[in-house]
Amino acid sequence: MVETPQRDPQPAADPTIKLDQFLKLAGVVPTGGQAKQLIQAGQVRVNGEVETRRGRKLRLGDEVAVGGGVWRVRLDEVSN
Repeated sequence: MVETPQRDPQPAADPTIKLDQFLKLAGVVPTGGQAKQLIQAGQVRVNGEVETRRGRKLRLGDEVAVGGGVWRVRLDEVSN
């Protein structure tokens, strides 16, 4: 009998989210394709620096700027 390892129910100590996912979640863009275009065009700044990697991992407190708007990465509670 092979035992399946159980997942740790605790959240990661340092949660991250990819830049393209954040842009969709924050409502900056409606689709991942549009997020990719913005990022690759150099129109997104993370902590004041132009970011062209859509897989860039954002951490709590990071600041994302697009087209005059600014969003800060934060952790909200999710309930079932």
